[in-house]
Amino acid sequence: MSIFTPTNQIRLTNVAVVRMKKGGKRFEIACYKNKVLSWRSGAEKDVDEVLQTHSVFVNVSKGQTAKKDDLVKAFGTDDQTEICKLILAKGELQVSDRERQSQLESMFRDIASIVAEKCVNPNTKRPYTVGLIERAMKDIHYSVKPNRSTKQQALEVIRQLKETMEIQRAHMRLRLVVPAKEAKRLKEKLKPLLQVVESEEFDEELEMVCLVDPGCYREIDELINCETKGRGTLEVLSLKDVEEGDETL
Repeated sequence: MSIFTPTNQIRLTNVAVVRMKKGGKRFEIACYKNKVLSWRSGAEKDVDEVLQTHSVFVNVSKGQTAKKDDLVKAFGTDDQTEICKLILAKGELQVSDRERQSQLESMFRDIASIVAEKCVNPNTKRPYTVGLIERAMKDIHYSVKPNRSTKQQALEVIRQLKETMEIQRAHMRLRLVVPAKEAKRLKEKLKPLLQVVESEEFDEELEMVCLVDPGCYREIDELINCETKGRGTLEVLSLKDVEEGDETL
């Protein structure tokens, strides 16, 4: 005996649903679990890795797909892939309380890992452990924001932790080589951006090895290129200036 399945029904299992209300109607898309946030943060670029099907639904759990006329009325197009991308970007991710808590805990650990990787105790130059950063985040009652990337939130955490503990971004070690003609003028402009000048030699050109905050790298690079019209060079000697061993409190 065959079982009749309506043509506008698609059965899916183990899905994450993203929902959007538009034009007075509810639209839903079926996604793979844990992929929606990766898409929103930019980590996942392939929409096929996110969507279980390029179909727009009125109810995913019942497998009821949206009518073409309703899509055109609400979105101005019946291109379901483009509509799916719009819902992916601006829709509301439907998750259970248990899933949401698990997701927040995972993001909390990821944020702590990024902070631990990027930062040191400025007095000892030793990195902090992930566990110590997690405890410090709990102490300041940091609340994870599920719609923001973990990298953005890590930078926010670093700013907040500076108020309660000795912590800073690990310095980058750079070598700057600048033609003698622009050396004096450029050195004055660079001075506020350099944390520590480890060595300086001046002959036919100025060569400096220095430590800088990673956030200043782009500004230093643009300044050297602009002031020397591309004749100066900037070389990264190390991404992190750290001592061996973990920092403990």
